[in-house]
Amino acid sequence: MGISSDVIRGYNDTIILCLLLDEPSYGYEISRKIRTRTADAYIIKETTLYSAFTRMEKNGYIESYPGFADNGKRRTYYRITDSGRQYYREKCEEWQLTKDVIERFIREENS
Repeated sequence: MGISSDVIRGYNDTIILCLLLDEPSYGYEISRKIRTRTADAYIIKETTLYSAFTRMEKNGYIESYPGFADNGKRRTYYRITDSGRQYYREKCEEWQLTKDVIERFIREENS
């Protein structure tokens, strides 16, 4: 069973920014890392990913720049900005609060 896109939608930015904390990357690689890290439980749609890039770049959380793959193919790379690091920290704090609230409503049913 995968994760509903409705459930995770508000945290796509957090996921992407987390992957950009260590090094710049490009769309396909970020998508692949999300899929791998979640063991295929969450597969981000390409349109969702690129919408997030556009939104975060507009808000100043990431910057894009042209680059080339090892095979010479052109790619657009993304890197996190200082504002993006701050936004990431805020989203992590928000997640902790959200998780704490939701856990108050999760019951383990005896089957």
